[in-house]
Amino acid sequence: MDELIRKKITEWTQPPYDAETIREISDLAAAGNDRELTERFYRNLEFGTGGLRGIIGAGTNRMNIYTVGAATQGLANYISSMGHRDRGVVIAYDSRIKSDVFSKKTAEVMAANGIKVYIFDDVTPVPLCSFAVRELTAAAGIVITASHNPPEYNGYKVYWDDGAQVVSPQDTEIITEVNKIDSIDKIRSISYQDGTAQGLITVIGEDIRSSYIRNLEQYALREKKSSPVKIVYSPLHGTGYRIVPQVLSHFGFTDINIVKAQEKPDGRFPTVKSPNPEERAAMAMSLDLAREVKADIVLATDPDSDRMGVAFKNEKGEYVLINGNQIGTMLEYYILKRKSAAGTLPENSAVVKTIVTTELQAEIARSFNCRIEDVLTGFKWIALKMREYEESGSFRFIFGGEESYGYLPVEFVRDKDAVSSCYFFAEMTDWLKSTGQSLNDFLNEIYSTYGMYLEDLHSLTLKGKEGMEQIGTIMAHFRKNPPADFSGTKVEKIADIQTLQVHYPSSGTDEPIAGLPKSDVLQYFLEDGAKITMRPSGTEPKIKFYFSVREAVSEGGMEAVQEALQKKIESLKKDLLKKVEAV
Repeated sequence: MDELIRKKITEWTQPPYDAETIREISDLAAAGNDRELTERFYRNLEFGTGGLRGIIGAGTNRMNIYTVGAATQGLANYISSMGHRDRGVVIAYDSRIKSDVFSKKTAEVMAANGIKVYIFDDVTPVPLCSFAVRELTAAAGIVITASHNPPEYNGYKVYWDDGAQVVSPQDTEIITEVNKIDSIDKIRSISYQDGTAQGLITVIGEDIRSSYIRNLEQYALREKKSSPVKIVYSPLHGTGYRIVPQVLSHFGFTDINIVKAQEKPDGRFPTVKSPNPEERAAMAMSLDLAREVKADIVLATDPDSDRMGVAFKNEKGEYVLINGNQIGTMLEYYILKRKSAAGTLPENSAVVKTIVTTELQAEIARSFNCRIEDVLTGFKWIALKMREYEESGSFRFIFGGEESYGYLPVEFVRDKDAVSSCYFFAEMTDWLKSTGQSLNDFLNEIYSTYGMYLEDLHSLTLKGKEGMEQIGTIMAHFRKNPPADFSGTKVEKIADIQTLQVHYPSSGTDEPIAGLPKSDVLQYFLEDGAKITMRPSGTEPKIKFYFSVREAVSEGGMEAVQEALQKKIESLKKDLLKKVEAV
């Protein structure tokens, strides 16, 4: 074991570290668990551009009150240096293990630095924190969450004064301040009780939820009358358990059937392997309840309620889960179609999507004379475009989304918002029902009009230090040895977002990529219009592979086209994974 690691282990088994921490590390050392100790101490848990995310536990490479305290002290120093101490910070937390503990520690450190704290009274969705930052004109926001990661994870997300996750220059400047906190002696802290008594810590909650709903009323496209739509909803043991039913009920959706076993917030997520609405297993209980009550629609939100899963009946009457691209496409098409028909779609409307999100959304936007912009993966880039539009007055944001089940159909939030997205999908269902259409009919209308697009995502999970190194090796190999084809179809061009260059293999020429910051992403565009994207995840120990194929739909040929596209994706996936395994 490295000598520096041994030194860190010794430090963490002595005061001023607390008794629980000392015992945890001492037990691992006594058991001779060098592999686990190395994982915990081989580095400091990195405070990246989005904040912290890691496994809960003692150690420099884990989420605990000391790594959270150091991050908060660095952020507090930055806020103070900017002269924003009096504006305060908003703190929210999800239902994960120790989220409440980490949120209180964050409040205690901020208060000790003389910074006003607004902390939520209960587990709270990410979009409500984003909204609260804007509503209270706070300097920053913090959400203790690891989204839909497995139960052993937690995280720390930082938002700036526009309600969006931090971007340049704030991100690197905050990181610099956090990295200066190299000892727990540099962390200032007072008790939560003292912070409250001194008026530095204020509890918020129902006031923000009520204001959020009032803002949503300005975007709703229906009257608040009773709706016959039957909804099944699951918060997947997370923060949506209160606000989503409250919002739906406010707008007249009263036939809400909640999955009882998943209703209460619980960081162990006892009914699912992973609380991720992208995964079929996580939606199983919701689908069972839907069949029982004959629901019109199934909605589910992940633990921090920024992502949404959806299911409804197909033409055979079977409940099917639609993917993230389909959810976003239906929301976009619905909003643009309704606003266009009502004459309320601004001439300077804009839709923003990520580079791995379906191109179908671009086609739809253009058909309604909307500007369409592509940004990097991560909702902060969509929020940055919103800020640009707001400051310049050049465009009016209408909808934004990414294929990973995150959407934003309103302007008063600056992160993906499953709460308002759940409302708009319910509203869409109600409108279609009133005109004798189903959600499946609506999706087919989109495909008949624009062509069928089919996308898929495959992720490889590679945990720990070795996993990170392996992901780096894979990306380096594909850059050095670009494939000439996938499944027999030639590669027409390769976009490397890390070098911001597009390479054309047939001519050997290159051209620059404009409008995007550098990122570790490779995209392969094939001669038949298919697209393959590969990128390491910024929030999980995974490398992700995205597949997209397209074909026009002839009348009556919907099912045949879908089957052909599915076979094509499977073939591309098989070939890519074979190439990856050979690395």
